[in-house]
Amino acid sequence: MNIVVSVTGGIAAYKTVHLVRLLTKAGHDVTVVPTEDALRFVGLPTWEAISRHPVTTSVHDDVARVRHVALGQNADLVVVAPATANSIAKMAAGLADDLFGTTLLATEAPVLIAPAMHAEMWRHPATQANIATLRARGVHIVGPADGELAGGDSGLGRMSEPEEIFDAAVALLAPRDLDGLTVAISAGGTREPIDPVRYLGNRSSGRQGAALAAEAAARGAEVVLVAANISADVLSAAQHPSIRVVPVGSAAELSAAMKDAAAEADVLVMAAAVADYRPVAVSDRKLTKEGGGIPPIELVENEDIVAALVAARRPGQLVVGFAAETPEDEEELFARARRKQQRKGVDVLVVNEVGWDRGFESADNAVHILGRDGAAAGSASGSKRAVSAAVWDAIAGAR
Repeated sequence: MNIVVSVTGGIAAYKTVHLVRLLTKAGHDVTVVPTEDALRFVGLPTWEAISRHPVTTSVHDDVARVRHVALGQNADLVVVAPATANSIAKMAAGLADDLFGTTLLATEAPVLIAPAMHAEMWRHPATQANIATLRARGVHIVGPADGELAGGDSGLGRMSEPEEIFDAAVALLAPRDLDGLTVAISAGGTREPIDPVRYLGNRSSGRQGAALAAEAAARGAEVVLVAANISADVLSAAQHPSIRVVPVGSAAELSAAMKDAAAEADVLVMAAAVADYRPVAVSDRKLTKEGGGIPPIELVENEDIVAALVAARRPGQLVVGFAAETPEDEEELFARARRKQQRKGVDVLVVNEVGWDRGFESADNAVHILGRDGAAAGSASGSKRAVSAAVWDAIAGAR
């Protein structure tokens, strides 16, 4: 997608460098349009290096191509970050005295702005009236956040973090190919209690499942997110009117919740990391060393939830599995994935290599996607939201 990132003159411009990096890393073609004031905070060479495109502030460059109009005409999305009080006022008034203004007037693409200013400026009636005007015109707004501001001040006016702006941008670019569908997604990692203090668990944060839920909602689906031990900050990425979160703890609780959700779901996605085993007996009291020796913990195998969902699925219902593997090489990764897909009977299998420093507890991911009969249906790497888009593309293609 062609994305224009307009940067205006605020200290938060330094954070926009990371936003541009996230967008380019996700495969988008990004052109940066800074104002003259923005270049006082982050210089032109930085924007050119991070976007891989020439950058100018002038309407008089590349006149033969009518660049001051072409940028807006060719954009699939325009993002303004940071959007200062002055730039918001100019947008509301329709001023076009620089490349920033002409680009915005020439585009019919969605526009997303990330306000950034001191709290008093944000609260000012003029700013609020300008924001109301932009909302009425269909401009999308992310933030501002409440937090630390320039000069040691604090309050509502801090620019949203680059990851949040990225997610909002990706949502606006998402196709509406899941309209009318209900999907159930499991995410996170189950915990099998040993005693009131300890449990058997895994390192899954739930970030990939939360991103899958957010992407599905952005593409029009009604989503049930069965969340196994996911922290509030990770779940914040899945805040959407079309997402209902069902918190669970153990594999048994996750199984029951997914089977309930399956009754209405068109697509089931098992992205949670489910414990393979659980203790046969759970102690009511904390196990201690006082008795001497190491207390034995006998284990029993948990239900294969995804296989159970496949066995009970309705005609036309699609089941998607995830597999986290630690193979010697890519050949072994695919071999394990195909065996697992055949054994479980899922329509689509998403497999990724995990280790001490990748896969789990990471903002990024890299996956391969297998369609029916183990055929390669795609691969993706980058942010977990970008990976989610590729997964839903493959799911949509498998329906």
